[in-house]
Amino acid sequence: MKSKLLFLLVMIVNHASSQFMSAPEIEPVDFLTQPSLLWKFKANGPIVGSPIIDNGTVFIGSLDSSLYAIDLSTGKEKWKQQTRGPIRSSVCVAPNGLFLIGSDGFLFKLDKDSGKVLGYYQTMNGYMGDLQQDFADYFTSTPVIKDSTIYFASGDYIYAVSTTKGYLNWTFKAGGVVHTRPAIAQNWLYAGSFDGNLYAIDIRTGNLAWKFKTTGKYSFPKGEVTGSPVVAGGMVFAGARDNNLYAVDMRGGYCNWMKQFPAGWALPITVNDSVIYVGTSDDRSFFAFDIRTGTQLWRAPLGFNIFGGCAIGKKMGYVATLAGKVHGVDLTTGEIAWTIELDSYIANHLKWLKKNDTYRADISKLIGTPSDMLVMYGQLGGIFGTPAVDIDHLVVAGYDGWVYCFSSEAKK
Repeated sequence: MKSKLLFLLVMIVNHASSQFMSAPEIEPVDFLTQPSLLWKFKANGPIVGSPIIDNGTVFIGSLDSSLYAIDLSTGKEKWKQQTRGPIRSSVCVAPNGLFLIGSDGFLFKLDKDSGKVLGYYQTMNGYMGDLQQDFADYFTSTPVIKDSTIYFASGDYIYAVSTTKGYLNWTFKAGGVVHTRPAIAQNWLYAGSFDGNLYAIDIRTGNLAWKFKTTGKYSFPKGEVTGSPVVAGGMVFAGARDNNLYAVDMRGGYCNWMKQFPAGWALPITVNDSVIYVGTSDDRSFFAFDIRTGTQLWRAPLGFNIFGGCAIGKKMGYVATLAGKVHGVDLTTGEIAWTIELDSYIANHLKWLKKNDTYRADISKLIGTPSDMLVMYGQLGGIFGTPAVDIDHLVVAGYDGWVYCFSSEAKK
């Protein structure tokens, strides 16, 4: 097994520099007024991942199994790379390449300029791939890089792969599938699992430091941790399917505070300074809490389910919903400054919703199965991912396969 791993990884090593870094942070932008459409791009399948902007290019994967590179200025396709399974995650950008986890159970390294596959790593899932656990398991894990190691999850395993020495550093087996993006702080990695545990792992050894178990509820007794954890202020924040948001001490693994949401999941989390921003599903609201105490600072009703995080500017945040809308929210007050209705929403929302975005009275006749729900999201252009911002561009991608770029320059 070890020789097989070395053989597969040597392709990555031959093209790797001595150290990988995360993409540099972009100066935050503020669209105080609603930006205008600059361009649209159509993929050949639905999109659930988040667009990533790097050096004038938008990278986005689709359920059509393709990764697209789109010119940020023009919306023209630069290249497209086909993989062997639907792409439900986002890319990780390094200085000399892209890393992508496909649903086929492979980690790919690709050239940013051409999309050429430079290397790959076959996980223990083999060719079976990283399968969905249920109809609401929309995402797979997105890789992260720290120093010269890439960390990612596939199936029940978390992997640490050296990008310089050409071998697997370690694996950690959770008690269930891990589809969250790992969070890394200091020498610890944090990831949530479908077994209802939040895990803390020593990145130097792969050994378990602690695990925290969610409470669960009657409909989801395991309390699956499907919200990607975020580390800030000495705590790990993660949302679970038991409708709870947990703030867990990053070293001790005990809960500092917890918030329960009456109607749905609080999975997408974004932290900015001393404030944590949380999107919710059936509560249909966007919240701000004090990071230390969990005190609610404000609540912004956005009218529909939120599954993606918030893109942060200086004063403004940008968050999207499964109704096919993008909202500009004042981060201090929670006031909704503007709302963009995407084309699919405008064309189709009355087929499913009332004018106030609540469900039609006959919705039970329209949605009888999970597949019907996805049909609705596709017709609405529902946005599962987090918007991306770069200088004067705001990019979102919908379940209808459309990628939109907005800009204040488009008005001129």
